[in-house]
Amino acid sequence: MQSKNIIVATDFSHEAYNALFYVTQLFATVQCTFHIINCYNDHSSSLGSSKGLFVTKKELADLHQVSQEKLTETVHKITLDTGIKHHDFQMIASKNTLLNTISKTLKNLSVDLIVMGNKGQTGAKELFMGSNTIQIAKTITQCPILAVPKEVDYTPFENIAFVTDLKKGCTRSTLAMLLTISKITKAAINVLHIKESEIMTHKQVSNKKLLRLSFAQTPHNFEEVLNYANKASIIQDFLSSRDFKFLAMAYHRKNFFERIVTEPVIMDLSIYAAVPFLILPLND
Repeated sequence: MQSKNIIVATDFSHEAYNALFYVTQLFATVQCTFHIINCYNDHSSSLGSSKGLFVTKKELADLHQVSQEKLTETVHKITLDTGIKHHDFQMIASKNTLLNTISKTLKNLSVDLIVMGNKGQTGAKELFMGSNTIQIAKTITQCPILAVPKEVDYTPFENIAFVTDLKKGCTRSTLAMLLTISKITKAAINVLHIKESEIMTHKQVSNKKLLRLSFAQTPHNFEEVLNYANKASIIQDFLSSRDFKFLAMAYHRKNFFERIVTEPVIMDLSIYAAVPFLILPLND
């Protein structure tokens, strides 16, 4: 398997380090370079600038130095904690927003995966996915994103849940990272098709055949459920019924995935807070 370039965002919190550790274990058998990004800006100073909201050049230099030092500490810690010799770690300290920094990195580097640690905020749409992750998932359309919930330990898993509406996102190019993770973990892919009508369209029938072709070399199975409204509840029941440890969906605008993460969902979505979530960008 080819070497992977993986971006991991950090604010030096426990959740961010947990996400970093999780992905090193997920890709433990694969040669990888992890690009650890920390962003600071004019408003992140705790140095008490006398000039109000903005900081001086010296203070910005100090912020950069602090970021570099903490990144160095993080690299030393993850190297000691994992001891995986074929994993390399690079550091990026940036005076920019996380979104802009990731976008710039994607232009300069062939990136296979972006990893975000979630803090489990209490807002409806941030309950299982932090606001940074939502913003990046809606903006970055060329790279898969893995959202790792806080306090989730890596344990080997035998099954991956893949939820789809069969409208888009069924090609091998879209599913590439899902297939990679299935291969390195030897996990079967359990497809849940949430039907919004009794009869599938010609496009959905075609995409189901395409999905079967994409999974031809991968252990998999299909399930279907008819549901017109409560998509989040159906997904929650599916995850909890099989004790899935990993969830994947393809993201495209106007599908139920977008509605779940952008509209208030009046229900307990705490199940998502315990399952790493792979967001696949549309590449059909």
